[in-house]
Amino acid sequence: MKSQYDLSNYPLWTALVTPFDAQDQVDFDTLTTLVRQQEQAGNGILLLGSTGEGLALTLPEQQAIVEFVCNLAPNVPLMVAVGGINLQEQLAWVEFCNQHPIHAYLLGSPLYAKPGVIGQTQWFDALLSATDLPCMLYNVPGRSAVEVSPQVLKNLSHHDNLWALKEASGDISKFEQFREAAPELAIYSGDDGLIPYFAQAGAKGLVSVAANAWPEQTAEFVRRALAGTYPNLFTTWTQAVNSLFSVANPIPVKVLMHQQGTLATPNLRPPLTHLELQCNAAIERANDTILSWN
Repeated sequence: MKSQYDLSNYPLWTALVTPFDAQDQVDFDTLTTLVRQQEQAGNGILLLGSTGEGLALTLPEQQAIVEFVCNLAPNVPLMVAVGGINLQEQLAWVEFCNQHPIHAYLLGSPLYAKPGVIGQTQWFDALLSATDLPCMLYNVPGRSAVEVSPQVLKNLSHHDNLWALKEASGDISKFEQFREAAPELAIYSGDDGLIPYFAQAGAKGLVSVAANAWPEQTAEFVRRALAGTYPNLFTTWTQAVNSLFSVANPIPVKVLMHQQGTLATPNLRPPLTHLELQCNAAIERANDTILSWN
């Protein structure tokens, strides 16, 4: 099934958090609210990425979230993350998701094993071959312990559904290498704070953590960054969003969303805990700054 959306019309994708209730179960009522907020802002929605604590959830929980959000039928596209280390499990996950009205996949590089160019090529080739939907590859060496090689993109160029790359190495020079290796590929910043600089280098958009807390403001900032307007806000933006990464994501953003009243609890799944964030002053200042824009 081909995507019904022109994904190029969605420069901002929100890597949606997974809300938990006081019993540490998925809070589906709050999940509905989060989806509607992103829908109202016109943002694409990414489910079960690292911000959504996808790998800390059980398979039945993952499946329930996909089915629930699909049944909400938001009028923005849905992307689902594919990540782990067992290829057969990932192929089974794609097969499950293929049966639901989603519109794209985020394909993470395999965790822990640190494959080289051949292993990465085989991994992504298998996943790309398992679906007709557009796929965004994910370069995040800080989590996977290995960088996606630009050569891998060249090796996979025969796949028509290789649509985009989420670049989250934090290295602008790596962005340039990817763009040279795959000039037709849409490259999205995976770092909120770097979107002004990635935009100047030719990025197509942002996969965002910050948009969970500030859906409308982040969407507007991405539009401005891509248009090259209001550069006076760039430093302010970077300082604000960097507060969301003072400890492991998504701890600060969930704490902030709890303070905002959006989440019933700031709870996370082990090994993450909101107790890691021992001072809330930085995220409170960031919240005041960003909300003052509107």
